[in-house]
Amino acid sequence: MKVIGSISATRRLLGAARAPIVFVPTMGALHRGHTTLIDRARKLAGPKGMVVVSIFVNPTQFGPKEDFSRYPRPFATDKKLCAEHGVDVIFHPSATEIYPEGFSTYVEETEVSKFLCGASRPGHFRGVCTVVNKLFQIVQPQIAVFGLKDFQQCAVIRRMVRDLHLPVRIVGVETVRESDGLALSSRNQYLSPEERTQAPILRAALLAAKKAWQDGETSPARLRRLIVQKIGSASLARIDYVEIADADSLHSIERADRNTVMALAVFFGKTRLIDNLRLR
Repeated sequence: MKVIGSISATRRLLGAARAPIVFVPTMGALHRGHTTLIDRARKLAGPKGMVVVSIFVNPTQFGPKEDFSRYPRPFATDKKLCAEHGVDVIFHPSATEIYPEGFSTYVEETEVSKFLCGASRPGHFRGVCTVVNKLFQIVQPQIAVFGLKDFQQCAVIRRMVRDLHLPVRIVGVETVRESDGLALSSRNQYLSPEERTQAPILRAALLAAKKAWQDGETSPARLRRLIVQKIGSASLARIDYVEIADADSLHSIERADRNTVMALAVFFGKTRLIDNLRLR
């Protein structure tokens, strides 16, 4: 496994690589959710392809009051996990390598990104699209693997790839969870013991709404109300948003069906957790 920090060296190495190149972009602090993505990438690449993981905490997707400075950066541990799961190359650039002095060009998707996290975190998806597009240009993958815990991020990136005619196939992987249903996240480590005890209410609320839908409830407003009430039973939870939307466009809908996603963001203290469930 090679660890490379420069764009030019990465391009030289990967330009001579045998296809397919399968790419997993991450911000590090890797956990079982990330290694599940890497394992999928390894399977997609096959014995002759190459798996590339980027580890880069992207400053442009953090707001001024968000947790960029304290975001965990355990690179030695991340490197070990990558080696154990068959990664061929880690691209680990500095911020100045990705955003040189005087940088002033951004990529912005303006439709799918305006809802959910895009509404509560202005500028977030401009940072995501910019860095993912840059990483695609550097790595030149045929396939890129993303986790569906960040459902809106996947939708935004799919739209960017479509609109800009990028030759990358996006593969989404289902959310990996703890035994009590909490979605794995690098931010879970910020939770206090009491907050961690209450956090599984997010998954429980989504499952309760899904059960109501399976029993015949199709009103988005009533499904949303059920989720909000369920989360309200956790004293430490503070809702950022709960939305019922079309799974492709993320537009609001009049009737919940098999192309509906239920998505939420909830604070426990200063820690913001997201989760979602697609009705099927």
